[in-house]
Amino acid sequence: MTEPCGTATVPVHYCATQVRRYSDADPQRIVEAPMNDLFDSLFSLGMPWWEFVLRAIAVYAVVLVLMRVSGKRTVGQFTPFDLLVVVLLGTAVQNSLIGEDTSLLGGLILAATLLALNWTVGRLSARSRRFDRLVEGAPVILARHGHLYREQLARQSISERDFAIARRSAGYATLAEIELAVLETSGKITFIARRDDAHDA
Repeated sequence: MTEPCGTATVPVHYCATQVRRYSDADPQRIVEAPMNDLFDSLFSLGMPWWEFVLRAIAVYAVVLVLMRVSGKRTVGQFTPFDLLVVVLLGTAVQNSLIGEDTSLLGGLILAATLLALNWTVGRLSARSRRFDRLVEGAPVILARHGHLYREQLARQSISERDFAIARRSAGYATLAEIELAVLETSGKITFIARRDDAHDA
């Protein structure tokens, strides 16, 4: 509890000095204090800049491998469950990317690094067929001459129900109308109709 001025412990001349010091304070310094705090919160990194780059590279590589292993359906044939996994995946890797940092500059470094990685992977895929096959994979035949390859469906994590939905969306009522069904590297299923003579035979 602060004692009033004029007591033995708080002389009058001390109170007068404090009041004069407060009244003579530079208004500009009072305004600059919160501005400096705002600047620090926006641009003061919680870790070295190169650690942001390393974290982004590591997370990008691991997620790319996981997406590659999980099958093409995760990308092309979205179901509500797949969407839930993607949302949770983004939340799960968030801390791996930013750590304890909440600055604007840290987020910009991460965004720039991820965009640069994505551009680099696309560039290498366009220049090297081997690298493109490694990253994107190869098209997979799911059905031929009206016969469905269920082993390939299971390997690519595509149910027969999802395949039927994609088939009907493409305008084919039955499997017998399909000459070829191919799961593209993008995750989309491409259908080629059977010729009339082959269908009649």
